[in-house]
Amino acid sequence: MQVPSHVEYERATSVEHALTLLGRPDHRVLAGGHSLIPMMKLRLAQPGVLVDINGLAELAYITLDGAAGRGGQLRIGALARHADLLDSETAGRHFPIFHDAERVVADPIVRLWGTIGGSLCQADPSEDLSAVFAAVRATAVIRGQDGDREVPVREFHRGPYETVIGPGELLAEIRVPVTTGTGSAYEKVARRVGDWSVAAAAAVLQLDHGTVKQAGIGLTAVGAEHFVAAEAEDFLRDRPATEENFAQAATIAAEHCHPVADQRGPEDYKRHLVAELTTRALRRAAGRASQAAGKTA
Repeated sequence: MQVPSHVEYERATSVEHALTLLGRPDHRVLAGGHSLIPMMKLRLAQPGVLVDINGLAELAYITLDGAAGRGGQLRIGALARHADLLDSETAGRHFPIFHDAERVVADPIVRLWGTIGGSLCQADPSEDLSAVFAAVRATAVIRGQDGDREVPVREFHRGPYETVIGPGELLAEIRVPVTTGTGSAYEKVARRVGDWSVAAAAAVLQLDHGTVKQAGIGLTAVGAEHFVAAEAEDFLRDRPATEENFAQAATIAAEHCHPVADQRGPEDYKRHLVAELTTRALRRAAGRASQAAGKTA
């Protein structure tokens, strides 16, 4: 059936108005709508009230506060569009992983209308940006009528299609710490251009004279807890940034994820992809970290 069930519609005129509307039971936020509307047509989602927040321009921004290594943060409003992040020179300069990922998110129409916050809140296990924001150790700013609370993105998703956002709350912003000596990259395999991932890997490396000071590895579509390959990150920390160590970390990532056989491939194929894509992402991230260090030397 391609007909949604009955639903009420409310258009928020301010963040405060939105928070009031979101206090009603059985609500869903409408931002880009490219995931929610198809689910409603198939009655996989049947909200009682749609709260349209597209008019909240105060939540649509990408800015840099402070300096790298000195508490600097990239701040991304929840209503910033995928195309905004792809076009942001500031975001791409500090985190090329965002441009890598946005180039393979769906198609130009979706990128022009879909929102960053909507992608995170949809909590789809195959979502590209969930793994990316987990890898960069971002923080989600959740706004309620009593003020803001901050939740690490690595704790934001409770499970498939479920987040920590409660009644009367709204994802307002995502903050990403900006550090020196950092490189990042995203690698994805899909059945066709713009499709959901068969598997994908996000890597962020902070290097200090060729040694991994900090590592972030995110995995998409393969059942990684909170989209993170924590064991692989622990292995890399304080080790030389070598091809051998990257390959070993990738093997660890593949061993600790939980892919499910489906129409996109069997479990062993997906584990093979995790190992290969993680190695590639780490290699590119290390190269970019070295280039960034050379520019600032």
